[in-house]
Amino acid sequence: MLVSYGGSQEDWEGLAAWSDEDMHRMIAYMRDLDAELRASGELLQSEGLSGPARAFVVRGSDDGPVVVDGPFAESKEVIAGYWVVDVDSQERLLEIARKASACPGPGGKVLNQPIEVHPIMGAPDVDPETLAPYEK
Repeated sequence: MLVSYGGSQEDWEGLAAWSDEDMHRMIAYMRDLDAELRASGELLQSEGLSGPARAFVVRGSDDGPVVVDGPFAESKEVIAGYWVVDVDSQERLLEIARKASACPGPGGKVLNQPIEVHPIMGAPDVDPETLAPYEK
């Protein structure tokens, strides 16, 4: 899973100052990347996420869920979106992450945003014989 960060809340709010041309260029770049990954069969899922104004944090407690508006109570970074990919090599993974990082910003300047990579863990192998007592 590749996670794209949109910077801080201040950076996110700064998107409002981008020109229409800059926003269209950035969106087209991300759509082209998705199309490339879809065409190669490597894209399993991708989504852009809503801005921080619509995000919130939930924690469990003995009294039920505790909801805190905005993700910035605990984090200074805003997650902008993600891609779940299935690739054959580390080199290809790094190539995709580099492309995601190179999203254009104002004036077409490459942003070089940080892209966090999280391998997705599969379920542990389970011996069917050890499950027998639980299947009753």
